[in-house]
Amino acid sequence: MKKGFEFVRVLLFVVLMGQGYGLAQQFPLELPKPSDTIFYRLQRQLEASKKTPDRPFAVAGSHLNLGKYYHSLGLYSEALEEYDLALGLLGNQGDHPLLVSLHNNIGKVYLSLNKLQQAENYFSRAIRDAGAMDDSRALALSLGLMGAVLEKQGRFVEALEMEMESLSLFEDFGDARGLAMVYENIGSIHEDLEDFEAAHFYFEKAHQYLKGTATPEEVNVINNLGDTFRKRGDYSKALEITGKALSLAMEIGDLHQLESAHKDLSKTYALMGEFKQAHHHLSLSVEFGNSLYEIQNFNQINLLSTIYETDKKEVEIELLRKRNKLSEANQRLLLVAFFAFAAILGILYMDLGRRKKAELKVQRYRQRTLKAELEKKAIEEKNLQREVQLKTVSLSRYSLHLSQKNKILSDLANTLRNVAARKHMNPNGTIRRLVEEIDFNLQQEQEWDGFMAYFREIHPDFIKKLSSLSETGLSPAELRLGMLLRLNLSSREIADILRIGPDSVRVARHRLRKKLSIDPKEELVNFMIGL
Repeated sequence: MKKGFEFVRVLLFVVLMGQGYGLAQQFPLELPKPSDTIFYRLQRQLEASKKTPDRPFAVAGSHLNLGKYYHSLGLYSEALEEYDLALGLLGNQGDHPLLVSLHNNIGKVYLSLNKLQQAENYFSRAIRDAGAMDDSRALALSLGLMGAVLEKQGRFVEALEMEMESLSLFEDFGDARGLAMVYENIGSIHEDLEDFEAAHFYFEKAHQYLKGTATPEEVNVINNLGDTFRKRGDYSKALEITGKALSLAMEIGDLHQLESAHKDLSKTYALMGEFKQAHHHLSLSVEFGNSLYEIQNFNQINLLSTIYETDKKEVEIELLRKRNKLSEANQRLLLVAFFAFAAILGILYMDLGRRKKAELKVQRYRQRTLKAELEKKAIEEKNLQREVQLKTVSLSRYSLHLSQKNKILSDLANTLRNVAARKHMNPNGTIRRLVEEIDFNLQQEQEWDGFMAYFREIHPDFIKKLSSLSETGLSPAELRLGMLLRLNLSSREIADILRIGPDSVRVARHRLRKKLSIDPKEELVNFMIGL
C-alpha cells in the first residue's frame, strides 16, 4: 500500500515540475490520506455501531458516513448502496434527522450524475421531512440544494425563490458557511441570466464569509468573481482576480481549483487576443486535470482493492470457522460464491475503466476544438496585420505621388513664369492666366482628402492624441506636418509635399516641438511614431 502512495507522490511531483512555474516548490502538496486507512476506520465504526443500544440509528449513521466517503471518490453506485442500507434500517422513522441527511446526500449523488429529476425528488423529500420536524438548519440546507438543481434545469425564478428562502433561514441562526453557499448559488443563477453586475454582488457577499479561510470554497468564489469581470469585458481585472485564485489554490495544494483557475486564465487571454498565453494556461489546466484524474482513479482502484481484500479475508475467516462443520459440497459452494463475487468486482472495474476512457475522449475532443479555435484566431490576426501593411504601403505611395505631383506643378509654374518674363512674346496674358490657375490648384486641399482617409484608417487615434498635447491648439498646417513626420518622411520630402522650402520645414518643426513641449533630447520623428 505504501508503494502505491509513493507512486502517486512521485507522479504529482513530476507533473508539477513540468509546468514551467516550479509549482512543486511554490506550495506544499497535500496528498489524500490512504484510502484503506479511512475505509478501515469507517468499517470499524460500522462494526462498533452494531453493538450499541441505539443500534438501527447508529448503524444507519455509519452507512451514511461510508456513503459520503464513496461519493467523495466518485464511486456513485457504492455510495447509493450504502445510503439504501441506511434507509432500510430507518424504516418508517420519518421524523429522524438522519432521514433528511440521507435524502440530501442521495440527491447530491444524482446531482453529480446529472440525473436532475431524481435529485429533485430526493431534495423535495428532505424539504418535506425537515419542515415536518421544524429543523430550520436542515431545511435551509435542503432549500439551497434544491435551488442548485432548479438552476441546472433552467428554472431560474424557482431557483431564486428557493435560495432566498434558504438565505433567510441561514441569516436567522448566523451560519456563515451556509450563507456563503447560498450567496454563491444566487450569484451563479444571476450569472446564468447574464446579469453579471448582480452576480458579482452576490459572489462578493459570499467571499466576505469565506475570506481568509484558505479553503477550496474560497478559491472557487474568487474564481467566480474573476469570471464576472471577464464576462463584462474587464480583462485586466479578470486576470488580477483569477491570479489571486490561482495563488490561493497553489497555497492550499488543491489540484481541482488549480485546473479551474488556469482554465479561466486561458479564456481571458484568448478574449484579449493573447493566444500564446491562452494556450499556455490551457495546457496547464489540462495537466492538472489529468493529474486529478490519475489520483481519483488510483484512489478508486485502491479502495476497490481494499474492499475486495476485506471481503476475501471475511470469507476466509468464515471458511475457517465452519471447516469442521461444513461438508465438502458446502465448501465448494462457498468457493463458487467467492469467485462469483470476484467476477462481479472485475466487471465493475472494467465498466469503470470504460467510463473513464469515454470521459477522457470527450476531454480530448474539447481540447482539440479549443486548439482549432485558437489557430483560427491566429490566422485572422495575420490577415489583419497583412491588411494594415498593404494600407501602409498605399499611404506611402500616395505621399510620394503627392510629392511628385506638387514638384511637377511647381516646375511647370516656374517655367511658365520664365516664358511670361520675355518681353517680345504676345501670349503673356494667356501664360499668366495659366500660371495663376496652376498656383490656385496647388493651394487646394482636395488632394489631402484622400490622404487623410488613408491615414485615419491606419492611425485612427493619432490626430486626436496629437491635438490633445497642445494647450493652445494646433493649426491644420501643424497637424499635416505631424502626420507626415509620423510617416517618417524626410524634410526634403515634406518640403516637396507642402510646397515650401527646407528652411521653412525646419522652422515649422521647431514651432511644433515648442507647442508640444517635447524634451530637446528626444527626436521629433520618434515622438510622433510613439503616439
